[in-house]
Amino acid sequence: MTLTTFGFILTGIFLNAVAQLLLKAGTNAVGAIHLTADNWFATGIKLASQLPIIGGLSCYVISVVVWIIGLSRVDVTIAYPMLSIGYVVNAVGAWYFLGEAVSAQRLLAIGIIIVGVALLARS
Repeated sequence: MTLTTFGFILTGIFLNAVAQLLLKAGTNAVGAIHLTADNWFATGIKLASQLPIIGGLSCYVISVVVWIIGLSRVDVTIAYPMLSIGYVVNAVGAWYFLGEAVSAQRLLAIGIIIVGVALLARS
C-alpha cells in the first residue's frame, strides 16, 4: 500500500469517526429522541437544524467519496479491517470532547485494535 493510498484510507476513517462524534454532539443538544406519530416531523426539523448534525452528515458524504478512492487502490481485505482505527479515534474523541468515560478495559481493547491494525498494514 502506498503512502497516498494509506492517506485516503485514513482520511475516510477519520472523517467517519468525526461524523459520529458530531452526530452524538447534536443528539446531546436535542436530548433523548422518542418518536411518535405526533412528533416525528417536529423532531426531524429539530435534528436537521442542529449544526453538529449537519456537519456530521457532511463528513459522512465526504468520507464516502474518499473511501471509494481508497478502495479503488487497495484490496477490501486490507481496507475494511482498517476501519477499526475509527473505534480508537471515537473513543479518544468521546473522552476528550464529550466527557465520556474510558475504562482500563476499554484502553486494553483499544491497544489490541492498534496492534491488529499495525499487523494488517504491514501485511
